[in-house]
Amino acid sequence: MKGYLYSFILALFVLTGAWGPDAACAQGHEKSASHVVQGKVVDADGLPLVGVNVIVKNQPGLGTNTDIDGNYRIRTGANETLVFSYLGYATQEIPIVSKSTIDVQMAEDSNAMEEVVVVGAGYQKRASVVGAVASMKMEDLKVPTANISNSLAGNVPGIIAVQRSGEPGKDASEFWIRGISTFGANSSALVLVDGIERDFNEINVEDIESFSVLKDASATAIYGQRGANGVVLITTKRGKEGKVNINFKTEYGISSSAFEREFVDAGTYAALANEARMTRYQDPVYSDNELEIIKYGLDPDLYPNVDWQKLLLKDHTSTFKAMLNLSGGGSTARYYISGSYYKQDGIYNDNLKEEYGRGSGYNRYNYRLNTDVNITKSTILEVGIGGWVTDQRNPGLAVDDNFWQSIGRMTPIAVPLRYSNGQLPTYGSNNNEISPYVLLNYTGYQAYWENKVETNVGIKQDLGFITEGLQFSGRFSYDGFNDQRTNRLKRPALYKAERVRDMNGDLITTRIFDEQTLHQSTSTSGWRRAYGELQLGYDRTFGRHRVGGLLFYYMQSYSEMASVGDTSATDQIFKTIPQRNMALSGRVTYGYDDRYLLEFNFGYSGSENFEPENRFGFFPAIAAGWVISNEKFIKKNLPWLTLLKIRYSYGQVGNDRISGGRFPYLTTVVGGGGISFGNQGSNSVGGIRIGLMGSSGLTWEVATKQDLGLDLKIADRFDLTVDIYRDNRDDIFMRRAYLPGTVGLLAISDTDNQNPWGNVGAMQSEGIDGNFGFTQPIGKDFVFTLRGNLTYAHTKVLRYDEAANALWYRMTQGYKWSQNKGLIALGLFKDEAEIASSPSQYDLELMPGDIKYKDINGDGMINDDDIVPIGNTKNPELVYGFGLSAQWKGFDFSVLFQGTGKTDVILEGYSVFPFSEGEYGNVLSAVADPRNRWISREISGTPATERQDAIFPRLSYGARENNQKWSTWWLRDGRFLRLKNLELGYTLPQTFTRKFKVERARIYFLGYNLACWAPFDWWDPEQGSVNGNVYPIQKTFTFGLNVSF
Repeated sequence: MKGYLYSFILALFVLTGAWGPDAACAQGHEKSASHVVQGKVVDADGLPLVGVNVIVKNQPGLGTNTDIDGNYRIRTGANETLVFSYLGYATQEIPIVSKSTIDVQMAEDSNAMEEVVVVGAGYQKRASVVGAVASMKMEDLKVPTANISNSLAGNVPGIIAVQRSGEPGKDASEFWIRGISTFGANSSALVLVDGIERDFNEINVEDIESFSVLKDASATAIYGQRGANGVVLITTKRGKEGKVNINFKTEYGISSSAFEREFVDAGTYAALANEARMTRYQDPVYSDNELEIIKYGLDPDLYPNVDWQKLLLKDHTSTFKAMLNLSGGGSTARYYISGSYYKQDGIYNDNLKEEYGRGSGYNRYNYRLNTDVNITKSTILEVGIGGWVTDQRNPGLAVDDNFWQSIGRMTPIAVPLRYSNGQLPTYGSNNNEISPYVLLNYTGYQAYWENKVETNVGIKQDLGFITEGLQFSGRFSYDGFNDQRTNRLKRPALYKAERVRDMNGDLITTRIFDEQTLHQSTSTSGWRRAYGELQLGYDRTFGRHRVGGLLFYYMQSYSEMASVGDTSATDQIFKTIPQRNMALSGRVTYGYDDRYLLEFNFGYSGSENFEPENRFGFFPAIAAGWVISNEKFIKKNLPWLTLLKIRYSYGQVGNDRISGGRFPYLTTVVGGGGISFGNQGSNSVGGIRIGLMGSSGLTWEVATKQDLGLDLKIADRFDLTVDIYRDNRDDIFMRRAYLPGTVGLLAISDTDNQNPWGNVGAMQSEGIDGNFGFTQPIGKDFVFTLRGNLTYAHTKVLRYDEAANALWYRMTQGYKWSQNKGLIALGLFKDEAEIASSPSQYDLELMPGDIKYKDINGDGMINDDDIVPIGNTKNPELVYGFGLSAQWKGFDFSVLFQGTGKTDVILEGYSVFPFSEGEYGNVLSAVADPRNRWISREISGTPATERQDAIFPRLSYGARENNQKWSTWWLRDGRFLRLKNLELGYTLPQTFTRKFKVERARIYFLGYNLACWAPFDWWDPEQGSVNGNVYPIQKTFTFGLNVSF
């Protein structure tokens, strides 16, 4: 695979002309050149400039860069012209005319120095932006993982992100722009890579040039219904005129679990099991003799002591990344070519490598080519090819968290790794009841392969010959995706031993599973997307008046390949019909003297999900800004105030996404029902029935957004951006849940539901987000930067399709979306007298030490009518981050802390409730601490152990429904503060590296997820797991090398 990838990249490199006539000419010129020119490049203050591009005009590929002292040296012809270019400075062309020394003083370019940000379908000066747009530096988003989404939380203001799994290939973070603002089908943001809808998690982060987030209606209106939940804009790197730049980067990391659950050993488990029985006045599970056998390990078959995590999980595993890119070109053509490889091993201690030649893990190969060709002086052709291939392998039945559920269920005393007679054990018949050792090593493997090819071609035409400032561009892309899952599964014969031996002392085992030999099944799926867009833009200044405009039209067709195994005729038909949408959008901007700014945006979008008369929607947005710092009295009296801008936007955007199908206005018919007749119904005829009742009049979900923002910059040292926003959603799509029975429709299940869709929901989201930065040089060589950001998003359901309820607190309407709900725990019952004087609780038998609940409605009993909203939401409402970076000579250092708040989780399950499923369920070490559980005086001999501050109520062996209710007792605070990144690097002096033809070389260490502080620490709080049965998030120690030629 690697050979094919590198061969393909080399072929693309050749095709771009990198080794074509211009390059060949440059090489030939270099061979014939005999004149050496050297000198020093400085700024207006005489300070040396590092990294200035020095090239020979019209000789692409021939050039150099200034070193750390601003010096350069180049060999060329005596009558050539040198071109000096540097970001933020005016380019200079100086004829050599046989000179051997040319010193240059660069002048700042006022136009180039204006910070430019990527906005919807174009670029704008930051000072003139009136929408809510966040732009990030790529060095702040780099992490040693495969997914860039894992670096968003705490880095990008306006984004709430959480990572739920650490499994290779499945460890991407979920993220939302300004939180979840709708409970409809589509709450995720639109991600555009080079203007095209694509997944950014599979992109090589080194290929990204810029990263912007559009948050309000004025910024996203240009994208129509696709931008209802915000937009992420990513542009990839392109070649620049100049010498060939070669950049190589490699990283090697060592990973381990950031959190690992702790369980008791066999002896402690047995003692606690006996307590759980005896405290309920039942016979103990284990006799004194059995306890002695367990204590001394006398019978590892029937009374084993297995630490499943220690045996089956590696202490650490490895990651590896390598990347190579080449860029350059001349005045006619420029190119950027890259290839990368990423490898992450799993933490399973399995035998897949010995058995099948490769262990569990994830591999990804990326490639990209961007080429720009000047067809004429005013016409540029852009061609892009990119994509990736992933290859993942996992143990056969240890997928979909089966392994982690088995770890949670399999007690240390349940079964050994293998019985002494050679038989493999099991404890139950479900996959999560099979020994995790068997799941890892004796059930075959699953291989998952993905392939994505992205192609695009575009043209940019300067229409200045018609009128100054007029431009046209067009783009077409065609992307294809395929995946294949191959399961080569088997299962050995599995046995369960009785707790006694026969007369000869041999094991008595029963076969639970017969052997299943290796067999294979394969499933495939895929999709194709064709996309085209046209843009006509205008930007011109008339004295103090700046006028701009944009017309933007796009069409998109998405075709999904029906997966092998799809059986529904309706699904098959709908999947083969391309999904198509189109939109016409526009923007008009006006600025007076760079002080007063106005902007109008609109989107006119069409969707297949609505009837013809409702198919198109018009969504306008308007924004205004006042750049106070450009007022004359401010410039005169406060010259240190670089930027002070107030902006406001108001607008609407639409959403047409509906989960669970297409064409919701159409009634579908499926097979079902029928009639039997004849002798005892021996004859039958099949029938048909409604599959989904179509919805007449279904229309757009509409988001009305408001944003008030402040941008501040002081003396080019301190900058601050703050936005306050509100998002009201109306006509949210919901599947009707409460229809009278006389309608004749059935809602049997989520997949067999005849009820129609309706615009019946409404929701409000509001909050604040912002970021700050402070940069301060100290002396000549030291500079440090402080930065931070915060995002707070609060939601409220305004209208929901639910039955009216006299108990208002039982409703969804009026509360946060994804609000936790449960009973309110008042503590633990102290004695029988308190139980007798308290309301009954679900008519259950109660004992001292059981949880006591509050009677909310005062009806004298505890039941579901006493369930109320408790705590916070399941997803965090607050995400923040702060960090420090510093540079001193060749050393650099950075640290980032990231945290969340206002989120809770309600614990449940056999991994949390000790012995709730009897002999199933591992017991957390926290239970073993007597301070953490209620222990009756009959067990301990003292009433002091009947603790009201205990974490675990009175133990029980088997289900104790009263103590397992969702309630504040099991509500846990999910907030945390994490040391997300810690980086230390050193850039070698150019005086040394250039001896080896190396322009720049940097070595570095990067620590990721190094520490976490949280009130709840049984497992990683970020994962939001109710029981911890998930693949843990990894912490990584990475060592890297970056070399540029």
